[in-house]
Amino acid sequence: MATVIPIKGLRYNPALISSLNEVVTPPYDVIDTAAQEKYYKCNPYNIIRLEYGKNLPGDSESCNRYTRAAADFNTWLENRVLTPEARPALYLYEQEFTVGRERKVRSGLICGVKLEPYEKGVILPHEETIPKHKADRLELMRACRANFSPIFSLYEDREKKVDTTLREAVGGTAPDVDFTDESGESHRLWVITDGEIINKVQQAMAGMRIFIADGHHRYETALNFQREQASRRKESRENAEPEKHTGFSGLSAPSGFAVGSADVTNSCSDTPENAGSRTRTEDHAHNYVMMTLVNLYDPGLVVLPTHRLVKSIREIDPAKLVDKLKESFKVEEFPLAPDRGNFQEFLQALAERGKGRLYQAAGSGIKSQKCLSTPGPETCGEPGGRNAVNPCRPHAFGMYAGDNRLYLLTYLNNRQLDQVMPPGKSRAWQGLDVSVLHTLIIEKHLGICGELRARAEHITYTREEEGALAAVDSGAYQLAFFLNPTPVEEVIEVAGNGEKMPQKSTFFYPKLITGLVVNRL
Repeated sequence: MATVIPIKGLRYNPALISSLNEVVTPPYDVIDTAAQEKYYKCNPYNIIRLEYGKNLPGDSESCNRYTRAAADFNTWLENRVLTPEARPALYLYEQEFTVGRERKVRSGLICGVKLEPYEKGVILPHEETIPKHKADRLELMRACRANFSPIFSLYEDREKKVDTTLREAVGGTAPDVDFTDESGESHRLWVITDGEIINKVQQAMAGMRIFIADGHHRYETALNFQREQASRRKESRENAEPEKHTGFSGLSAPSGFAVGSADVTNSCSDTPENAGSRTRTEDHAHNYVMMTLVNLYDPGLVVLPTHRLVKSIREIDPAKLVDKLKESFKVEEFPLAPDRGNFQEFLQALAERGKGRLYQAAGSGIKSQKCLSTPGPETCGEPGGRNAVNPCRPHAFGMYAGDNRLYLLTYLNNRQLDQVMPPGKSRAWQGLDVSVLHTLIIEKHLGICGELRARAEHITYTREEEGALAAVDSGAYQLAFFLNPTPVEEVIEVAGNGEKMPQKSTFFYPKLITGLVVNRL
């Protein structure tokens, strides 16, 4: 089902860049203005200048952060700051990190993946997207014709065929890249160009579906860019005009053609020795997108929650809101100590209220569903398709309304959930914590739904629990809602049903690094 290809990735030239930790960044969507400025100052070749450039006073249609990114990209290629692999490659990538005082390693495959419309069921989303974010990414792709950061995706390989093949390929060799970033995460990269290994990986992946974990906006942007390029090619053929290759604004260069004045080719150009038919030399690079693929059964796969901050809602009276919530939720007040010393106790209590969830929701790969606490005779069982539901899983949330007032909210009528949730949605979707929160609290009692939610004017998403408290106390936000992690099994089941979860339902930790490998289009 999925088509995976090696790419002729661009990487920082070690002869010019000795410290990779000075030029890589987290993904653009977690970088605020202060962090952006820090990365600008860190190194003149920091990837921030390409992936998430500054807006400057006086910017215009002809001079803006997108055109500056394209100019910098072209200059870096000419000066060989970024250099292409000698041959198309797959990349084995390891991230070593700490979560909950435990050190973990997550492994992934960096490669090109053929773009497929969602309706084909080959590559599946799980979250809604916001139009304005896709418009920003499309402008950057038009200007630079490159993927500066990979899309984080998942595949299901219980037998670990892909992992085994990659591990055998690198054996006990030292990684081609090995460094530690500013947050203490270690990054290791092996470049794999052996045609036989590439064939084995392609064959193993050919029967699998891919689930987007993080990067929905960039994937949909790539689809839009692909459609634009197809339209231009059709128009060019109809007009019987030769295709022009002028730097980064034209169509993809043919195999081996040097784009602009830099001695580089697009990432799908050459075929490695002994590589199979799935290396698409005859195809255009814009029909593919760079991804990092992680096995669902990888022991380093960790999911953390993304919390909600609410603002700009008229006439919110916390006391009245609590009274309304008591109609459907068990409400427990939890006084927050002035020094916040008991906040972790509150989060632990939230986790306890959510027990009966899928076993091992936040890490260590796929496990069977198990009821950790069972309120009735039902059992959870294995995922079972569109109408599968875990009747014993409670839905619990935390709410902060300021003035050291924390509340634990536990939904009371779980077995009749399908009667109050949106019709036409599967029970798997209806049973998501984030669906219950958005439908039965944020939409029903705060009125944030549909177009209001899509405009992203009233809800902000955060992973910082302490920061959420501070945001409410400062007056910038009126309420904070805390969630438990969404189990990977639920994400896959909903995506497999062809449905999308509410935006920012998951946080696959840690984020992928930006700037390790760049993919030319």
